Amino acid sequence: MRLASIAMYVSPPPIAAATETLWAFLRDRLRQAGLADIPDRLDADIRYDSAWTHPDLLLAQTCGYPYVKHLRGKVRLVATPAYGHAGCDGPWKCSMVIVARDSAVTSLSGLRGMRAAINEPDSNSGVNLFRATIAPLARHGRFFSSVIETGGHRGSIDAITTGKADVAAIDAVTYGNTLRYDPDRLAGVRVLVETVKGPGLPFITRATADDREVGILREALQAAIGAPELAATRDTLSLTGMVPLSDADYQPLADLETEATRHGYAVIA
Repeated sequence: MRLASIAMYVSPPPIAAATETLWAFLRDRLRQAGLADIPDRLDADIRYDSAWTHPDLLLAQTCGYPYVKHLRGKVRLVATPAYGHAGCDGPWKCSMVIVARDSAVTSLSGLRGMRAAINEPDSNSGVNLFRATIAPLARHGRFFSSVIETGGHRGSIDAITTGKADVAAIDAVTYGNTLRYDPDRLAGVRVLVETVKGPGLPFITRATADDREVGILREALQAAIGAPELAATRDTLSLTGMVPLSDADYQPLADLETEATRHGYAVIA
């Protein structure tokens, strides 16, 4: 049996339920197209990043920064979803730099010497876009007084509301989903600025998939955008399109790291 894992946006609960409905549609479409060994359900046991390089991978969603850093040549790009949230523009999206609602900070420069929270070091939205935004302001490789790793965007939001950190960068889709379905979590924060935009989280398959299979996967994802029976699911996910992007489209994410390094700010510190 092949492996399917769509685990990057799975909370709050309505998002998880809609993702399962989306997969049921894709599953049936892939079977109708003649692909074999299509799993009934998404794999809920494998760690999300372990799925990316699994030898039996059929479909997964990864983050753009790990793609350019670690996955090029090891997976094939299928398509990148477009979302309707604020901060999204087709398949491109930014991060929301957030602070406590009662924070006196009014500009990026006002964050100097404060405490930052990141979700994990390889995150595009929580680190790469954030670092690119801060890099021109850094001095001798430093800007913040301290940096904590929370393990996820919701953890970074909570770090601010509980006073463990002063600032974080939150993926625009995660922020939009949370605002819509878990607004109380955001009650204690506000958006200070938006980061630069970059390509969003692509759907991928294993490197050994042939062109026919990749084409079938793309067709199924595109069909999900137009299927009348998925209207409510698309609305829940704020899903507006599927765009096939190339490796070259993701290169700007690597370029952001290069530019930050040129500023002497290779890591958030």
